[in-house]
Amino acid sequence: MAGLVHIGLAGARGRMGRAVSEVLDKRNDVVVAARFDRTDHPDLSVCDVVIDFTEPAASVELARVCAQAGAPALVIGATGFTPDQEAKIEQAATQVAIVKSGNFSLGVNMLIGLVAQAARRLPASDWDIEVIEAHHRMKKDAPSGTALMLGEAAADGRGQDLANVRGAPRDGIGEERPTGEIGFSAIRAGGIVGEHQVIFAAQDEILTLAHSARDRALFARGAVMAALWVKGRSPGLYGMQDVLGFRQA
Repeated sequence: MAGLVHIGLAGARGRMGRAVSEVLDKRNDVVVAARFDRTDHPDLSVCDVVIDFTEPAASVELARVCAQAGAPALVIGATGFTPDQEAKIEQAATQVAIVKSGNFSLGVNMLIGLVAQAARRLPASDWDIEVIEAHHRMKKDAPSGTALMLGEAAADGRGQDLANVRGAPRDGIGEERPTGEIGFSAIRAGGIVGEHQVIFAAQDEILTLAHSARDRALFARGAVMAALWVKGRSPGLYGMQDVLGFRQA
């Protein structure tokens, strides 16, 4: 099997794990060297890259194991990390190459770029920004990782840190909306794969940028693309903007 990329799949029995498995099994340039879940820890030395769709605590532990050995490279698709967990991922990335993304879709990553451009050109004094997302009823974190990426893109476009302009969830009677706030709304229902909208609203016009996911296979294909890209890369924390060549030098 020389020349093939040997891939390990963490979270193989989950929704996304099964979708990634189907994509991998149809390719002739990769071999699945290991499929495992949180209770299984195979010999990762047989893998060039591990694709991880588990949950934050398991992802952090997997990153630690990969960093300690200096391999394999890692693709992380889990979301809902705490600041401490994010810091541990960043630390691991000083020793091993990691692609971490809240969304592996080409369309979503195009949307992120468009949101940043719009936020850069539409002044906060006149335009409110609201990120609206919808997912299946089993998704635990809210807002979604993708929604946060979109919020970060909007904040970056305005030269702001999202933590300083992110609005709190609305409930009951409160104050009027602060100027420059970036708001979030989350829906959890049924089997919704993934819906994201970013609304730019002025007094007399509304601009809506949106993306709809119809099948988890699109995320799985993006994760596999990331795995092929990250093999052999220098240690560092990368995103899909890097994989797709959207990141400006």
